[in-house]
Amino acid sequence: MPNKIKIFSGRATQYLAKKIAESYGTDLGTVVVTDFCDGEFQPSFEENIRGNDIFIVQSTFAPASNLLELLMLIDAARRASARNIIAVIPYFGFARQDRKDKPRVSIAAKLMANLLSTAGVQRIITIDLHADQIQGFFDVPVDHVFASSIFVPYLKKLNLPNLTMASPDTGGTRRVATYAKFMGTDFVICYKQRNKPNEVGRMALVGDVTGRDVVLVDDIVDTAGTLTKAATVIMENKANSVRAVCTHPLFSSNAVERLEKSAISEIVVTDTIPLKRESSKITVLSTANLFAEVIRRVESHESISSLFKFGEEQDK
Repeated sequence: MPNKIKIFSGRATQYLAKKIAESYGTDLGTVVVTDFCDGEFQPSFEENIRGNDIFIVQSTFAPASNLLELLMLIDAARRASARNIIAVIPYFGFARQDRKDKPRVSIAAKLMANLLSTAGVQRIITIDLHADQIQGFFDVPVDHVFASSIFVPYLKKLNLPNLTMASPDTGGTRRVATYAKFMGTDFVICYKQRNKPNEVGRMALVGDVTGRDVVLVDDIVDTAGTLTKAATVIMENKANSVRAVCTHPLFSSNAVERLEKSAISEIVVTDTIPLKRESSKITVLSTANLFAEVIRRVESHESISSLFKFGEEQDK
């Protein structure tokens, strides 16, 4: 007898969870969150989930109550005798705190993994983690999928004549090299020095972009300081144009205004985080079909990695 699948969502990501459920071919399950006068809240499943495989969709961007709500939903599902509890976390918050970069600080990404495991999660599905090694923080399976399966087809449709991929910092070298391989082109790297968090000081370009149509690749765009600075440096080095693809559109502070005034002609993002403000420069591609397909493959025990073998022979 096949397992019964139910997809639920916390409040932060209902807009995406509804699309995932529709793509999967089911209705989004009912969750009610009761808010109390003292600021506490209580999420509850409003239908029987005993013996079911439960997929809970919730990104953990700020405020921290989004994470707490996800933890409480996982705990509620475990106490309601769900068969399997899988957290679908489109944006995994605190991922940039994946190591001790100075004395006496938390490794918050590891703490998030501990909290999720303690709550009772049995599997994690997420997209474009800031650092691949975060998968090792978990003692449960992690299906780490890639937005490249969405971005690469979009970039190919643009048919840019002199394409060069670019990374806005050295930390994204591996990511941009992968995109360059998929697109069959070269890549360049921007080297930056920060004055302090979210403030870029000096930046230099490693590579030649003369006469090229450049696409910057990053996983997170926060204040857009690095991205817009990189675009300026690239255009100063005689590029034809510059675009950007970024998976998680945090768009903190005045990021959208900064992008609108920048040399970037278009920034392509996904819907892992809802846009705070729309702009003619921002194009949003949905991750719903990708997550629905991953859920389908998890349930049927099929290969997930084969989704990202562009042009290669896929696993059967």
